[in-house]
Amino acid sequence: MHYQYDVSVIIPARNAEKFLRETLNGLLAQTAVDTAKIEICLADDGSVDDTVRILENARIEFEELGMKVVVSHVAPPGGVGAAKDCAVRSSRGRYLCFNDADDVSAPNRIRSQLELARKISKSEDDLIFVGGQFHRLPEGSTTRYTKWANSMSGEKIRRQVYTSHGPTLVAPTWFISRALFDKVGGFRTDVPNGFPEDLDFFYKCLDIPECIFDKVPDDIVMYRYHPNCASHSVTEQTIWSFRLQRLREQYLQKWDRFTIWSAGKQGKRFFKCLDEDEKAKVREFCDIDEAKIGRGMHEEFDEQLRMVTHKVPIVNIENAKPPLVVCVKLDMTQGDLERIIERKGWAEHRDLVYFG
Repeated sequence: MHYQYDVSVIIPARNAEKFLRETLNGLLAQTAVDTAKIEICLADDGSVDDTVRILENARIEFEELGMKVVVSHVAPPGGVGAAKDCAVRSSRGRYLCFNDADDVSAPNRIRSQLELARKISKSEDDLIFVGGQFHRLPEGSTTRYTKWANSMSGEKIRRQVYTSHGPTLVAPTWFISRALFDKVGGFRTDVPNGFPEDLDFFYKCLDIPECIFDKVPDDIVMYRYHPNCASHSVTEQTIWSFRLQRLREQYLQKWDRFTIWSAGKQGKRFFKCLDEDEKAKVREFCDIDEAKIGRGMHEEFDEQLRMVTHKVPIVNIENAKPPLVVCVKLDMTQGDLERIIERKGWAEHRDLVYFG
């Protein structure tokens, strides 16, 4: 297939006038313009402010650098996933660089991700998914999340995908081949606002064995945190249900028995969300907290039936038997969790899966 451009920058936008000019400045500063053909594709999702005018005013600046500007309109307005899908379908590049309208790409972003994508790709049909490091603005926003996401590399990218943090390659850093987008079928456009379109797309990519995941080691995106972030429209409960279903398909249905690591709030919540067949597979809860272990048994009380419906032993982590679903928050144990796993010789995917 012949591509008109090396890279299409995909910008979903709705009432983005506050930050869009800064976003465009970041794209105008890209060092890749000297060596790659780039187009800027913005899909407007029903803005009632100056979003489109701001891009139109910058059109000549992009054209002077050899970058084409494409504006499309989501009709009717359908949310972030629909806007991304609309922008992609108006584009003509081999690779798709996702840049939200409130985030800013570092000058070396497209160059570094394009170089990596070309390095790991053997043909135009290869399914490539590249991410990168990022920082938040304001500084210090979502510190735990940022630390976790920037630590993802290698096999962790494919395996540590069930935690509350979401995709191991953070959406504002995505740089993927069009072949992968077409293979997945794009973003869901038949769902209401509040649907986790990024997580849904990422999970579908994980289901493709030929998909190659990697990331550049550089800080390539300023990922802005503010009250109107699109990610705030997705509730924690929606994400919980989405990743629980994925965990069921990939692990729980295949296991005969398993242990829940955490006899506290998160472990109890996880157990409560299981169906009856899954609850019957729970061998035990395990913990390091002596007070929790001292209870001896977790009892689930059914408010409607007014009776205890399940009793599950609570044991010391030293006596726990894998496989385990780890419901402990990864970075809240001062390293105890990691030390125990190392001492036990447990391996992620084989002996345990993180759901914290």
